[in-house]
Amino acid sequence: MIALLVAGGFSLLYSLLLTPLFVKGFRRLRWGQPIRVDTPENHDHEFKRGTPTMGGLIFLSGAVISYFLAKFSIGETPSPSSLLVILMALGAGFIGFLDDFMKTRRQNSAGVNGWVKIAGQVLIAVAFALLGLNFANDAGITPVSTRVSVFRDLPFDFMVLGPVLGIVLLVIWIVVITTATTNSVNVTDGLDGLAAGAAILAFGAYLIIGFWQSSQNCLTTAYEPGCYLVRDPMDLAVVSAAFAGGLAGFLWWNTNPAQVFMGDTGSMGIGGAIAALAILTQTELLLLLIGGLFIIETGSVILQRAYFKATKGKRIFLMTPIHHHFELKGWQEVTIVVRFWIIAGLFVVTGVGAFYGEWLLRQ
Repeated sequence: MIALLVAGGFSLLYSLLLTPLFVKGFRRLRWGQPIRVDTPENHDHEFKRGTPTMGGLIFLSGAVISYFLAKFSIGETPSPSSLLVILMALGAGFIGFLDDFMKTRRQNSAGVNGWVKIAGQVLIAVAFALLGLNFANDAGITPVSTRVSVFRDLPFDFMVLGPVLGIVLLVIWIVVITTATTNSVNVTDGLDGLAAGAAILAFGAYLIIGFWQSSQNCLTTAYEPGCYLVRDPMDLAVVSAAFAGGLAGFLWWNTNPAQVFMGDTGSMGIGGAIAALAILTQTELLLLLIGGLFIIETGSVILQRAYFKATKGKRIFLMTPIHHHFELKGWQEVTIVVRFWIIAGLFVVTGVGAFYGEWLLRQ
């Protein structure tokens, strides 16, 4: 519990108090945000243009520092599971940083080629998957399971297909989760505070899930009904608290009118961390609920493109991602953000409720 409080509290203060200093540094480096030309006319283009970006560096660094400080405060060494979450977050964040850096240098929205970004995400996911199959604890549990999971592992095991094919398919599965989550958060980051607020709720969900899995761990509850075989669940809760706290402090400066944007550095870093937490807590398919808002945002883009091609030019929405549709409908930016936060919260509550309900059914 102390580690949770230290991680979340220090990360919050780090982002809250140091963001103005980071912003000054970003301005000196001329890391100003170029605004895409295909955004709605009422999107305050000129007002937002030049706002410092790459704010993801703030809460990513704060979360990592806070996690290690929390572990130091209780005299424990970092666990393999939490280090894998950090690896995924920083790896995906680095790819986003390269994209942001190219945009600020060119002063347009054309950053790193899309396929290059996907390739980078794939490499990070493959490294995560292969590393996660190592570092077994005394009970032989590795951070990454070879089974598909919802609330816990399902009976199907990739390894029944053989060691080679099984690992290949497992890696592909993790790559799909990682790239889908990373790009979904990235698509959602289009209005001040939208992605940050939704991500805080998602990290809060994994904080609760990790804490509950720790209290109901099979290694400490003598395999009672409903216990969990998860490697380092409490540490996953601690790292979730660090990310949630860092984003909460950052949101103070990122809410409308934003004084700093998280950029792809932040959105991709968040997506990588959430994907890692879903995999390591063995709640991969539950991510469809916990990240429900991100699914809606990405789904609107996919649906729009598919319908556009099928009907040779017709559209379902005025513009995608769907938050731009409501901008063109005349909704104020703050109204859209708050209502989308409510939707994200409802998805998270439903996901956590379903997670707890599954445990109750096993009692």
